[in-house]
Amino acid sequence: MLTTAFLASLLSSPPAIADEAEASSCLRTKVWDGYSDGWAIRTMTSTELTSGKTRSYLVSLYADNEYRIATCGDASVKNLDVLLYDTKGNIVMRDETTDREPFIEFKPPATGTYYVVLYLREPVEGADKAGAAMAVVYR
Repeated sequence: MLTTAFLASLLSSPPAIADEAEASSCLRTKVWDGYSDGWAIRTMTSTELTSGKTRSYLVSLYADNEYRIATCGDASVKNLDVLLYDTKGNIVMRDETTDREPFIEFKPPATGTYYVVLYLREPVEGADKAGAAMAVVYR
């Protein structure tokens, strides 16, 4: 027999699996909304992140372009970070928020190669992994 407490815990628990589709849907909305402001998409991807872990993406960014690196985390994310590193491992930029939809904007002084890093800093209580999506848009 199922107890009321057990049923309540099932209903209030975070999802057991990462929801990349949820994160991607959130991000697609941001990308589409940006088209009216002159932004075009360079790359877009989604992934599963484990608490405290990162996912890195190598990107070439061109001088004279303005870039926005937008991200979305699923409902299991409390704090997702996005960072931009140069090829020497130096942090060029990072978001300063504590939410699940961080972004950064960057205009490279010269054409170069960079790493975009997503970091699941803090999932919601009870979750150990989450879905996240990232897009690099430019104008």
